[in-house]
Amino acid sequence: MTAPATGQSLGLLVCMRCRATVRAIGAAQSLCPRCEAPLFVRRPHSLSTTAALVITAAILYIPANLLPVMRTHEIFSDDDDTILSGVISLAHHGTWPIALLVFFASIVVPLLKLVALGETLFAISRGRVRYPGQRSRLFRMVEFVGRWSMLDIFALSLLASLVQIQSLAIVEVRPGAFAFAGVVVLTMLAAQSFDERLLWDAQAND
Repeated sequence: MTAPATGQSLGLLVCMRCRATVRAIGAAQSLCPRCEAPLFVRRPHSLSTTAALVITAAILYIPANLLPVMRTHEIFSDDDDTILSGVISLAHHGTWPIALLVFFASIVVPLLKLVALGETLFAISRGRVRYPGQRSRLFRMVEFVGRWSMLDIFALSLLASLVQIQSLAIVEVRPGAFAFAGVVVLTMLAAQSFDERLLWDAQAND
């Protein structure tokens, strides 16, 4: 059974700036004829860059969920809330739809994105990727969800607004919110820096 043809086997180069696909003509073909940017067979340092971003995001995910994301100053008390305690508070007050929104957008979705990217990178590093088509669809789903990752930040803003409305209180942003924003941004950058064609390169070595 012959291996499927790939852009690399056909001598195709890709421009990282305008996404043009160019057939290499000798060693001199190193610049894009459309925008004159450098041409590459694969995105340079894609695997190492994506791995560094995913590891950093995974490290930040811990303080993002353990540290308080906001402090509520009331007349007689000051309360610090983490994301999970905010979800519990919303559920306790009967706002289950908003509690579920915050839980999935701020806890479940970032974790699933980290697991999916991490597992994909690990499989590629071993050079034995199975079912690259399914993994490719999984990555595209992660990339699509990443476009809506700022919903997580919106959920935190909504949570702070609800606390501020229901009582005479002042809400301050705490370090957990900055760690959480870092997780969102880093996972988005990781999805953008990953070269999906590496899945098929690793599958070819299986």
